[in-house]
Amino acid sequence: MSARLVLGLGGTVDYEIRWDAAVISDLARHHGVRRAELAAPGPIDDERALIVAILALLERGVGGERFAASSDLLETFAARFETAVTLGGTGVRAGIALANLGIPSTQHLVSIDDNVRRLMPPIVDWVCSASADTLDPHLIVQYPAGAVVALADGEVAAPAANRVIVANDRPNREMAIAAELGERLRDADAFLVSGFNTMQDAELLALRLDELGVAMSRLPAGALVYYEDAGFYRREFAAIVRDHLISRIDVYGMNEDELQEYVGRTIDLCDPADVAAALAEAHRLIPVPALVVHTRFWSIAVGDGAQRHRSALDAAVRVSATRYRLGDVFDASDLDDTGRLPRHPDGARVVAAVEGSRPDAVGVAAVVVDTPTPTTIGLGDSFVGGFLSVTRVADPVSAP
Repeated sequence: MSARLVLGLGGTVDYEIRWDAAVISDLARHHGVRRAELAAPGPIDDERALIVAILALLERGVGGERFAASSDLLETFAARFETAVTLGGTGVRAGIALANLGIPSTQHLVSIDDNVRRLMPPIVDWVCSASADTLDPHLIVQYPAGAVVALADGEVAAPAANRVIVANDRPNREMAIAAELGERLRDADAFLVSGFNTMQDAELLALRLDELGVAMSRLPAGALVYYEDAGFYRREFAAIVRDHLISRIDVYGMNEDELQEYVGRTIDLCDPADVAAALAEAHRLIPVPALVVHTRFWSIAVGDGAQRHRSALDAAVRVSATRYRLGDVFDASDLDDTGRLPRHPDGARVVAAVEGSRPDAVGVAAVVVDTPTPTTIGLGDSFVGGFLSVTRVADPVSAP
């Protein structure tokens, strides 16, 4: 019998624009955007501020999530480009990756509309806390490595491929918990928690965490709880969520941007000593059985429970790399093809050094993928789906 996977907490409708440096350059010059402004982007309250925010991240080759003043602003901007409508949110994209492998899941959603009904794979079911249809699209900007954008006083180039997410999504800010969630968790084998990063009201966050705790009390003692971090709109909320849930988290995942936020410095991801020090510092702050960090060079888990997730890590890396090269649509044979690709040599070196320096570490080097059309959105989400595709048959975790 297949395992029961419940994935949450909020899904999104994404407007993924096709990268067009000429259009971005024309807009940047039209609005008189200058290089110095990229050092300190402000609130996104008009199109000019939106362009500054996107280019500030592109210049450093990093990803990020930003809050916009309105959804109308994002829809107007997306209309300037060729745009694909897709489904997003960590749980939803993890579920889509699992569905590609024939693995069903249950989604917890906070919003619903015809896009969700049309695009959700048939193998996925859901519970939803919304009482009516709404649409608050997330703008997704994916830029390739080497992308060049002209400004009023020069140009900027992307040192690496990455993605920017900009949204004004009230249902995800409110994160209402569906009354049916507790019942769905009663016989779950694994539960994914993510999405609190978009909340901005401290009192409402505390209420939602309490409501989630009641629902999670229905989980079987052996169920695995995976918490995936994200870019918090209010950074102080990250600690509030972590402290509230940490006693029940078995696997705590994050990407390289979030790791650097936690340690408060830039990390040389190809320097074994720098990586080992950052992992140790982050694990002291987040003392979970398995702290998982996934990057473009390597993915490493540390903690007393890390060793049991070696196969899950490898599956996660293969699934995310397959999404990077193929997008949403792939199957198990595509994963096999990905598995035959070379691994990143610097990543392999870092993994070997970290595993050699601490017995509670396990890692996998990233897959080297060469494609002119990379998919950079949803890689962490697909990583989680790949991880859970193996974790679903793991031995039960000891009760906390």
